Amino acid sequence: MRNMNSISRFLFATACGVVLGIAVHIVVVLASPRFAEGDAIARVRSTLESETAQIVSPPGGGATWLPLPDPALAIAACAFDLNEGPARIAAKTGETFLSFSLHSKTSGVFFAVTDRAAIRGELELVIMTPRQLDEARAEEDENEPSRDVRIVAPEEQGYVIVRVAAPVRSLRPAATRAAEAVSCTVDGEGGEE
Repeated sequence: MRNMNSISRFLFATACGVVLGIAVHIVVVLASPRFAEGDAIARVRSTLESETAQIVSPPGGGATWLPLPDPALAIAACAFDLNEGPARIAAKTGETFLSFSLHSKTSGVFFAVTDRAAIRGELELVIMTPRQLDEARAEEDENEPSRDVRIVAPEEQGYVIVRVAAPVRSLRPAATRAAEAVSCTVDGEGGEE
């Protein structure tokens, strides 16, 4: 009986240790992006001063901080800070595939779109906070509604990843130029108070 009681205590203590270990592991994994110094937003923060996207992975491979980049894509990025005002991301589409994926600082991808959504060869998005969206709607002329594709971001800071296909070597320079030509600007004046 005494031996059975010792085994029960040992099994209970082991189960508690396993559950506690799993809980700590989950908390660390979920919290690590908030504390990472070399995260994606930190790596593209310098693009806030630029008005165009910057190449982070050229087609055909090369030195990059991205894990396992696709060598058939020119990948560029630009950061946005909605405290400055809504962010306008615009590109001219061409013969090759082009896509945008919008990422928040901690939540990951919150929107993605391809060149199939382009109108007359232009793909244009306006990223804003809920308050900025309300203000834009209030200022809108009822007779001429905006044609902007407005996306509400879950956080004020984030970044856009641009991918342009270069499936053959001869398209690599054009894909790089197209990725670098993506415009990333502050739309309007002023931010939130």
